Amino acid sequence: MSKYKHIQEAAYHANMQLPKLGLVLFTFGNVSAADRELGVFAIKPSGVPYDELSADKMVIVDFDGKTVKGKLRPSSDTLTHAVLYRHWEKIGGIVHTHSTYATAWAQSQRDIPIFGTTHADHNTVDIPCAPPMNDEMIQGDYEYQTGFQIMNALQNKGLSYEEVEMVLVGNHAPFTWGKTPEKAVYNSAVLEAVAQMAYLTEQIRKDAPRLQDSLIKKHFERKHGPDSYYGQQ
Repeated sequence: MSKYKHIQEAAYHANMQLPKLGLVLFTFGNVSAADRELGVFAIKPSGVPYDELSADKMVIVDFDGKTVKGKLRPSSDTLTHAVLYRHWEKIGGIVHTHSTYATAWAQSQRDIPIFGTTHADHNTVDIPCAPPMNDEMIQGDYEYQTGFQIMNALQNKGLSYEEVEMVLVGNHAPFTWGKTPEKAVYNSAVLEAVAQMAYLTEQIRKDAPRLQDSLIKKHFERKHGPDSYYGQQ
């Protein structure tokens, strides 16, 4: 059996969750799954419909973005994934979609405000939107530069990729990540839900107030704090 089979299986099953969760249309998205010891990741092949995917069609790529194994061309976003894996050593999965509400916020070039406790269950800050890429970066190695666009957005806001596992790329679409591809997919679904809720909140009340700090702290810490009590032990 191939030494890459486990990440091909992980990437395949994670990719198949995207249409099930309503996060992709046609081929508008991809998931990758990394193996840190091998220094590679498995990623969806470019432009292949989800109902034609299989584990053995997942392309194996190294952290420089070079194909190691596979006959198909890897996702056009492969270099973005590669940059993030190379610089963020504690992530094991990355998701990129063009889900409707998160993408709408990205196109508006706005952070998603923290209006409610659903948002606070997962983040203590507004979900950041990276500024649109400048012309020089666009005309260079676009997908490679997108990785730095994402990293710079978090760095400029003083945020850690371990604490905030989602971002909007201005005028483009969302990226999420996690310690596993399953967690990255979960984050993608959460981001889309929070984006929709925030949009509807502003339709109901344009000047809707930001969630108070005490509720942000309470909801985040009951799930993620040292004395968390959400779920089962």
